[in-house]
Amino acid sequence: MACKIPHERKAAITAALAGGWVADAASLGLHWLYNSERIAEVGGQTPEFLPPRADYYTKGFGYFAHEGKHVGDVSHYGAATGVLTDSLLANNAALDVRDYQRRFRAFFGPGGQWRGFIDNPTRITLENFNANEREAVKQAQDTMPAGLTEKQKRVLVQKVMPYTRRLSGDQLAQPVREAINLTYKEAKVQEAGVHLAETIDRYLVRESGADDMQLPAVSKLPPLVACFCGSSDLMEVTEAAVRVTNNNDDAVAWAKCAALLLDRLFQGEGLSGAMDAAITEAPDQESLNRARAGSELNGVGAGDTFGRTCYLHEAMPVIFHILNHAGSYTEAIRANIHCGGDSCGRAWIIGPAMAAIHGVGGETGIPLSWLAKVTNAASRYEDIESLLVS
Repeated sequence: MACKIPHERKAAITAALAGGWVADAASLGLHWLYNSERIAEVGGQTPEFLPPRADYYTKGFGYFAHEGKHVGDVSHYGAATGVLTDSLLANNAALDVRDYQRRFRAFFGPGGQWRGFIDNPTRITLENFNANEREAVKQAQDTMPAGLTEKQKRVLVQKVMPYTRRLSGDQLAQPVREAINLTYKEAKVQEAGVHLAETIDRYLVRESGADDMQLPAVSKLPPLVACFCGSSDLMEVTEAAVRVTNNNDDAVAWAKCAALLLDRLFQGEGLSGAMDAAITEAPDQESLNRARAGSELNGVGAGDTFGRTCYLHEAMPVIFHILNHAGSYTEAIRANIHCGGDSCGRAWIIGPAMAAIHGVGGETGIPLSWLAKVTNAASRYEDIESLLVS
């Protein structure tokens, strides 16, 4: 499998995707601490890769969300990016919305792998999955063949649901028949079950996300942009992926802005030109232009001016300010942490953008020691290499 990217850009895009994981992990220790003075007091000039500790939040306003996490772990943003990466890997670098939805629900839902904070769009998206599924079952039951008993109908729903949650289309018929055959040998009952499963499958909706315009809409974009780098389909697939978790027009618009920024940088365009292109998709172009003004990097000041919370209309100008004024990957990540608030969410655009520009190592790239600090670093980077193999 492979993302179709120019060979000469593969190293830069590999660095960019690694840069997202590093930036998120580096920011976790002080994530959602809003008081910049307290951040400076705790982290000094090197606030990256601190262990998440509740006592950091005893002064100044903040929310400690990462109990039980350790140095090198990533936030829920990284976890969601990993889910989309897994889906892209499983689908030959293409976006399969249903597969992405199933993986997202399985990972973050009951019995899933995730242990940690659940943000608002994730929580509502999980609720929407359940509501959409109930409505699809109702629609399917209304069209079931006549002659079935109420007991048979209930059993058929129980039989097919495990399969509609992980399979779709032509994949459904055989395993559904085999499952029903364990209880009902009659062909008509088995065919009714297949009809039920296929009807549920058709009624499940693609736009499952919350009406929410926060950073989860854009934080998962780097691997998707890598797979569609330079493609005319990028804006379409960006919207489709975003509406899985954030079914909101402003969120989609900000995501297209972020995706276009990364796409231009991944292709090797200069930062100024990439920003010019990206701004054309933004709901608030004026704020991004103001964020680019001046010549001095001031992450704290950007937070004071535009805001530090998870909302995209606050986060995107801060991201643009830091990118436009930071001279290195390290400087950008530290400025983002010092700004405070939702540093982990912003990290998923700042980290890949700066790594695409500056690469790995040297005076301006991702520090090699930082790469090694990410939890499960080898498997993270192996996934990146698998996604970008040509």
